[in-house]
Amino acid sequence: MKFAGYSLAVSFTPLSSNIVKNRCRLSVGISRRKLHRSRFFSAYTQNEPSHGKSVMVAKYYLPPWFSVAPMMDWTDHHYRTLARLISKHAWLYTEMLAAETIVYQEGNLDRFLAYSPDQHPIVLQIGGSNLENLAKATELANAYAYDEINFNCGCPSPRVAGHGCFGVRLMLDPKESLLLTLCQLLLPIQMCLSLSNVELVLMIMILTMSCDFIYKVSSMSPTKHFIIHSRKALLNGISPAENRSIPPLKYEYFYGLLRDFPDLTFTINGGITSVDEVNLARRAGAHGVMVGRAAYNNPWNILGHVDTAIYGAPRSDLTRRQVLEKYQVYGDSVLGMYGHKPNVRDIIKPLLNFFHSEPGNGLWKRKADAAFHSSTTIKSFFEETLVAIPDSVLDSPIGELPSGRGDLFANIDSLLPSPYRTREEDAIYA
Repeated sequence: MKFAGYSLAVSFTPLSSNIVKNRCRLSVGISRRKLHRSRFFSAYTQNEPSHGKSVMVAKYYLPPWFSVAPMMDWTDHHYRTLARLISKHAWLYTEMLAAETIVYQEGNLDRFLAYSPDQHPIVLQIGGSNLENLAKATELANAYAYDEINFNCGCPSPRVAGHGCFGVRLMLDPKESLLLTLCQLLLPIQMCLSLSNVELVLMIMILTMSCDFIYKVSSMSPTKHFIIHSRKALLNGISPAENRSIPPLKYEYFYGLLRDFPDLTFTINGGITSVDEVNLARRAGAHGVMVGRAAYNNPWNILGHVDTAIYGAPRSDLTRRQVLEKYQVYGDSVLGMYGHKPNVRDIIKPLLNFFHSEPGNGLWKRKADAAFHSSTTIKSFFEETLVAIPDSVLDSPIGELPSGRGDLFANIDSLLPSPYRTREEDAIYA
């Protein structure tokens, strides 16, 4: 089977997290999704609010049936704090952090790696191509007790794609791939290889037989989980933003991978914009779903339904006002922590779409523009701006689950490409 293209990043689970290995396929029935001994049994700290170093306290996490994609300049500490206030079960990713940044800032790591323990389950994404730096960065990051450490081996951004062997260029030859060498290099440095997640960031077009790549990587390394973006990424001059819209979605290739590699785990990414569509993808067979911009551009209506509609948690009476009250405490506690950063604008940025499509949203944004120049605390910012939002919006719990595109995966089985055969099988049948 020929696959449109994908990019990969291998993940390791630090020793501070414990993994219960259960290879059974996840149930797609929402009523059966309950807390159990799932594949992911992680530990996290409670003593230090600013980072993941201290006494470990065990906690069960449900698997990544829903995760928020790593997004540069978006999935920072502030957004993840907001996201965790809304959803307790969504898996959160950091922005990509260059391995060199971690290595060269060894004396200032809290600024780059610290996070609140409430953000678990959380995955750190590291990018780079220098093996020594990647190994050192992983060792340093391991002390912060991330649930996974994820290596970005597939970003098509012009900021990385043309600079040596970085981004998608790392995937040119699976036998010589950095992925496999890195697995071998990290084994001796007290890094526990889990059911290593391989995360797709954006799509690539380099490989004509992508199934060959998945076959070789999964058979030659501990990688058993692939996150697949259902688009081809073009490196011929279009931007990353254009790569997210110009190449057509090819969901049939994703489901072809599920058929051809029944022993592997696959998460789908690309073009899914609602929780209803997440459930449709999982009912069609996807083990997990990763959502990017939709979870950032409409956090309340996306993340607000994750725990109940995907993980089967009881419906809560959480309101936007309650979220903002907690976020204000957080925001004022970190304001100016590193000199002039973060400032009010940095902390408020994830909230700019918090009232998406609600009455008063436009006026609130205009007041926010003015308040960025005058407010010196998050409390004073809210006092100046929230008068634009009606109490009915602030005090209403999350509404009914919006409907998605019901035909997104319709007749997907009839669209699947031809079954994949290895080159060895091709030789036998020739």
